Amino acid sequence: MSTITAAMVKDLREKTGAGMMDCKTALTETNGDMDAAIEWLRKKGLSKAAKKSDRIAAQGLIGVMSTVKSGAVVEVNSETDFVARNPQFQEMVQKIVSLAPGVNGDVAKLLAATYPGTSNTVETTVKDAIATIGENMGVRRTGALSVKEGVVADYVHNKAADGLGKIGVLVALECAGDTDSLMAFGRQVAMHVAAAKPLALTSADLDPAAVEKERAFYTEQALASGKPKDIVDKMVEGRLKKEFFQQACLLSQVFVLDGKASVEEATKAAEKEVGAPIKITGFLRYELGEGIEKKEEDFAAEVAKTVAASKGG
Repeated sequence: MSTITAAMVKDLREKTGAGMMDCKTALTETNGDMDAAIEWLRKKGLSKAAKKSDRIAAQGLIGVMSTVKSGAVVEVNSETDFVARNPQFQEMVQKIVSLAPGVNGDVAKLLAATYPGTSNTVETTVKDAIATIGENMGVRRTGALSVKEGVVADYVHNKAADGLGKIGVLVALECAGDTDSLMAFGRQVAMHVAAAKPLALTSADLDPAAVEKERAFYTEQALASGKPKDIVDKMVEGRLKKEFFQQACLLSQVFVLDGKASVEEATKAAEKEVGAPIKITGFLRYELGEGIEKKEEDFAAEVAKTVAASKGG
């Protein structure tokens, strides 16, 4: 009988997503034949993760945590919202988020971190959950913020459980004033960020490519007016400031909780309550599934394909 090594078990696990003991059993039953072991797992219905890894996972949860001066946010995806409501899945996301502050936005480090209460990595734990729950899942992204003096406020929208929801926001505020008052204001700003979807803190922080795209659009429209180039340039810069920067930059946006003052003006006003100058140094806004290309299903075509397949078989 062939000797079953840890490397063989690891290799089979990576290829199939099956549990460690199932992989060892499969190799033992097939005398170390890798292909036969894969087939053994498939027949036993244990090779679930590999079968499901190509399925789009755009549901799931955003997890957020804040420890006054630091905070982290993580997106963990599943295929369906039904799984996102599963207590087992929710607990897994909460534990993964608890590790996030220590990796400072590095997904690879987060996946390699030891999952709380086990000797397994986060990556291995997620693969085991795929096999157990039966849906494709993945830790998609993570981010973190911290301040030396002040707070990192958090907000979760469409809350599913403690620290879990569909939108997660962190806002970093540097300030030497009253912590409780600062946190209360910070949470208001975080709620604003959730609703207003700013792209950057200030115009200087915007993606240059995005700015140039808007500038080109406004320039094309302005040139059509037939005005001289110097007038066109002024028109373009004016529209950029009023129509793009004011809508895309957090500090320039109209504060949603006020409806009149800008976020920058609201921050100045909050300094009286907090008792010291406030500087918003950064924010993170994660919305579940944003940027994931979701496959649109043609239900009628799917039914027709199923019927055709059944007739053919």
